[in-house]
Amino acid sequence: MPFTPDASPAGTLPTLEESSGEIWTLLYTHDCSFPPEIFREVMLNLIRNPNINSNHLFRADISLECPFEDGVMPPSTITPRITQFKGFTLKTIMVRTMIPRNVLVDKPLDQTCNFYQQVNDEREILSLVVYLPHISSASESPFYHPAVHGIGFLHTFNPETQQGTVAIHYSFFKSEPRSPKLERTALHLLSVLHKHGQGSAAGYVKRVQHDVILPQAQVQNTYARLKSKYARDLVLRWVETTDPGKHVFEDLSIAAFLIELWAVMYKGGESPGFVDIGCGNGLLVHILLEEGYSGWGFDARRRKSWQSWSARAQENLKELVLIPSIIQSTPNAMSTDGPISNDASSLPSTPSMANIQDLSVSASGNPQVHGTHDGIFPKGTFIVSNHADELTPWTPLLANISECPFMMIPCCSHSLSGSRFRAPPPKDGSSSSAYASLVAWVSKLAKDCGWEVEKEMLRIPSTRNTALIGRRRTLPFGEVDVDDLVAENGGAAGWEENALKLVKGSTRGH
Repeated sequence: MPFTPDASPAGTLPTLEESSGEIWTLLYTHDCSFPPEIFREVMLNLIRNPNINSNHLFRADISLECPFEDGVMPPSTITPRITQFKGFTLKTIMVRTMIPRNVLVDKPLDQTCNFYQQVNDEREILSLVVYLPHISSASESPFYHPAVHGIGFLHTFNPETQQGTVAIHYSFFKSEPRSPKLERTALHLLSVLHKHGQGSAAGYVKRVQHDVILPQAQVQNTYARLKSKYARDLVLRWVETTDPGKHVFEDLSIAAFLIELWAVMYKGGESPGFVDIGCGNGLLVHILLEEGYSGWGFDARRRKSWQSWSARAQENLKELVLIPSIIQSTPNAMSTDGPISNDASSLPSTPSMANIQDLSVSASGNPQVHGTHDGIFPKGTFIVSNHADELTPWTPLLANISECPFMMIPCCSHSLSGSRFRAPPPKDGSSSSAYASLVAWVSKLAKDCGWEVEKEMLRIPSTRNTALIGRRRTLPFGEVDVDDLVAENGGAAGWEENALKLVKGSTRGH
């Protein structure tokens, strides 16, 4: 059903009136085919997730949700606003605080959301949801909210014909009358309600579930803190050719998730440290070090941005090619056997001449020397594999060898040999896309390694936002034969050659 609403011009007879006689203005109406229970579900979802309607909003914190009892004011940290409407019975009261993305620009807004119901003489079921922002004038309304006294969503449904309508009403401030801007906002709000209602009626099931591992508010509060602390400076000092508007905010989001994940994993104790394999521009390492965590990162090629980060970050970003110990043809790769600490001197230093190989030739014809790493890390080190491409399928294997927890965010599909390939589609037929196939394949590989794989769809500005976390075991480490797993998944023949090519190739976006 396409969205083609009927506009209600000024002067249209009112359909919504408060018990006090205050008239609400009808703006738009549209036919629908979803019943009252779907209307309620959709409205609850929109109330709990205001970011669906506005990208200026993070979320809503719900402080009250209870049935209405006449004459009884429910205990709440924020006093709800109660309004009665002629012919309607107030059923449920909710109070939410809408949290903006940028608290330096916009303020949070408290709002009461009331649910009403009525059955009219035609046996139609009328369901009404009213938003009452806790403001007393239009000038108090934040940018992300229409400057009105209230917003009303009215759903009318005939059980016999299984047809109905949805309509949107405003209660205007006298100082802010009806205007094209307010009408556009009303049109948008009604279109979102209609889209979600019709989608639910058609059997749409949301495929992406966010906030499975950590509460949304917890991660977003940390992200907001990191953003206000670092974002402006990081964008200004960006030296890569890639878009800072994407990479800065993406890595701040990932850092926020890791910080909160580690808080749960280590429960206030000291983190054993992290290693970011295939760290790219090194920004994530820089942020985590600035936040007081110990760790380091490496990549096959140094990035221009490395010299922009803190002195501590520069000391802990290494130009290394990873040649896993189980497939090395020569035992000359560097490893880190000692614990990671806040002291940069205890972190892996640049390999000595005995531990380096000539891997590439510069444009002038002079040989360039680069170190290699054997992929063995101190036990317990948290392995971060963020869009690490060739290293993605190796992540759970390396974690198994060193008995380390990990988080990987797959991006481009590579086999264990380092060659590009398309992973086989999931056997359950859930999706045949290249990315879904990659995620399914590396998830199975991790499970075969004995990891309990947790999946989180990160709230980052990227379509490659699936995080796979391994922090718990389903099998003892000793019961997993990593060599057999490598062989079963196509083998690693050609890995060294392909890995060393990374030194010569052009740098990537990450």
